[in-house]
Amino acid sequence: MIRNLLALIGIVALAAGGFMFAKMPGMMQLMPGMLSPGMQPIIELINKDPAGMIAAAKNLAPGAAEETATMLGRWVESKGEIAYTTTWERKVKDGVTLQDIKDALASVAAERNIKAVGELPLGEELTARGIKSGTLYIASYCNPETARKMTDFAPHMAGYLPCRIAVVEKADGLWLYTLNMDMMLKMGQSLESNPELKTAAMGVRDTIWEMMERGSKGEI
Repeated sequence: MIRNLLALIGIVALAAGGFMFAKMPGMMQLMPGMLSPGMQPIIELINKDPAGMIAAAKNLAPGAAEETATMLGRWVESKGEIAYTTTWERKVKDGVTLQDIKDALASVAAERNIKAVGELPLGEELTARGIKSGTLYIASYCNPETARKMTDFAPHMAGYLPCRIAVVEKADGLWLYTLNMDMMLKMGQSLESNPELKTAAMGVRDTIWEMMERGSKGEI
């Protein structure tokens, strides 16, 4: 009887394994890595508080799964580079200068009522120190009212303030970089209970997106 039961369990396990291999080959390839010693802390965390993991997942904003998938794709594409995973980038159009970019950013800021709160001309500072450097410039922006509301809602969000756009000169020209604002809004606590803050936060997100788009083209 026991031997027959074990045989039945074995057949079911083989059938399940075959189904997973056929339907989810990528998952099957990941299994050895998931069970490796390096993944142990994650496995332990899930085992320690599965209810907490479920509760946190239920508290995520709409679109969290899709944004997580997008970021995971970038993480895989970059072979684990966290900065690439968590940022947006735009290639600056050929012929567009740093001043053109600054003018475009200032134009959007004025239209969108977001305050320029500082700039770091790091490339110029390095050159002044006798260190060879291409363009490396960082512009910072903030909507004070939205910043206050967001930090009241989630104090740790203060660590991401202010919003920054970096201009970096690479071998193929200028590039713009900024934090992935969709990550901030879709992968954190849901703002559905606070529609006023959600609208304000989305406004900042759209402003930074527009700055990236117009800045990369030098459009005023």
